[in-house]
Amino acid sequence: MAIQPKVQGSLPRSTDAAPVLMPVIVLLLSMGACATIPPDGPPMAAAQCDANGARWALGQEPGSDVVERARTESGSATVRVVHPGQAVTMDFGGDRLNLNVNERNAIDAIRCG
Repeated sequence: MAIQPKVQGSLPRSTDAAPVLMPVIVLLLSMGACATIPPDGPPMAAAQCDANGARWALGQEPGSDVVERARTESGSATVRVVHPGQAVTMDFGGDRLNLNVNERNAIDAIRCG
């Protein structure tokens, strides 16, 4: 039976350090996950809807040319054509133009959101 000499300043064995290091590692990783990452550059200017710019479309059929012209003249980024009884999300999009149509497929309401 050989006796192992004890060496001063030796590192603890991995099994001795594991119970102590594991909570520290978990804490550091969880703190790193909470860090915010700054955006890559200045924020882009968001399009802003102005429904008055598309009032001319009232009574029109929502063809692709009418919808696109209403979008550009209202300053909107997107357009949603809403038909009677159609389910839509209730989220507000300040850059979205909503064109509501009636049973005759004519635009009867123009709103932003």
